[in-house]
Amino acid sequence: MIEQFGNVFRIPELRKKVLITLGLIALCRVGVYLPIPGIDTTVLKSYFNQFSQSGIGQLLGMVDMFAGGAMSSGAIFGLGVMPYISASIIFQLLVGVVPYLERLQKEGEVGRKKINQYTRIATVGLCLFQAFVMTRTLYTVEFNGVPVIPVYLQGVSFQLMAAILLTTGTMILMWIGEQIEEHGIGSGISIVIMVGIIERLPWAFNQIVQNFTFSVAPAEHQIGIVKLLILLGMFFAIVGGVVYITQGQRRIPIQQAKHTRGRRVYGGQRHFLPLRVNQAGVMPIIFAQSLLIFPAAIMQGIQIRFEPGSVGYWITSRLSGILQEGVLYVMLYILLITFFCYFWTAIQFNPREMSNNMKDYGSFIPGIRPGHRTAEYLESIMGKITLAGAAFLSLIAILPKLVAGGFELNRAIAGFYGGTGLLIIVGVALDMVQRIESHMIMRQYSGFLSGGTRIRGRMG
Repeated sequence: MIEQFGNVFRIPELRKKVLITLGLIALCRVGVYLPIPGIDTTVLKSYFNQFSQSGIGQLLGMVDMFAGGAMSSGAIFGLGVMPYISASIIFQLLVGVVPYLERLQKEGEVGRKKINQYTRIATVGLCLFQAFVMTRTLYTVEFNGVPVIPVYLQGVSFQLMAAILLTTGTMILMWIGEQIEEHGIGSGISIVIMVGIIERLPWAFNQIVQNFTFSVAPAEHQIGIVKLLILLGMFFAIVGGVVYITQGQRRIPIQQAKHTRGRRVYGGQRHFLPLRVNQAGVMPIIFAQSLLIFPAAIMQGIQIRFEPGSVGYWITSRLSGILQEGVLYVMLYILLITFFCYFWTAIQFNPREMSNNMKDYGSFIPGIRPGHRTAEYLESIMGKITLAGAAFLSLIAILPKLVAGGFELNRAIAGFYGGTGLLIIVGVALDMVQRIESHMIMRQYSGFLSGGTRIRGRMG
């Protein structure tokens, strides 16, 4: 393995890409430690530590996870790259609806650049809107009677200043992601998100060490030897399962028709059409979390307007609890994940277009008539695969809650046993390894899964 990593730096082009990627990753962490003037970061961090799993704290906690801890630090990178991702998703949906955008997409590189430009403009608008909402939300956040933003600063001028700084931070992160994509290695925006999530690992490890004891019968909220071994085993098993399902495919056999030209016969090869089990990736969990968190945050915002002990306070507190915990919450969570799995797959996978392409290239599925029958067959297969992917995502999504409750762990620590963070880390890491491996094989070096020696061939 050491020799294989050494081979990465023996290839000049690959070494340059890796070093550029590492440098840009370091740059994207600088903005996490630059706070917005006027925000009491000590109060904000204390609030996150105590109330990050309820109401407004849960909403801010989700933003903080994708921002790599920048929101809990009150930093200029507080919004992360989520506005850019939201704008990209919006335009992906609009491409199939708006004829003008569909024509642009078919124009190739020129059309793609125009759509990217529209996406950047939409990102600025989303940043300004989300920054105003987030700043307004921080007005209501306090810890031990001390507000995060002093009362004398709360006004239009502060909101405007904070919105400009947060928008600038997101645009810088977007630029860093594009530079990684162009000059580095891997998917730039995904790497920025992954680095922010991994940044929490030392803190989670430190929390486990602080609560660890060598006692066989530990006290409440302590981690004994037996529990630690179980947690380690579960972690490796869950990561292995996520890798297995993420890489899982249903291979549909494809037969190419034979063509006779003169005395020669062309075609007739047999290959496979790979259909991914988890076609939607992590997006269904993100959408489901957003829909479930916002109602709870709204309820808590209404709750603080009532006096404690009043009927309105009791009703809103009960509704807020139902929207965050319990069987109803889990059922809604699973239903939303399943719905968005089918919704996202329907957008990304077009069986009719795939069937027409196969027909044009003279390929067919053995036993299935080309055209309409092939489209129906592919749609049926994809529906079954999507159900399996939705079941997998639902299990991964509720695992942190089960682990946190069963082992009495902090939710932030239990988040590494499933959920959005783990899926993003595994997916981005696999993508980076595959890209590095393709560069090594292209330069006559074996990949990570093979020996680390140079392949002797035409260049040997």
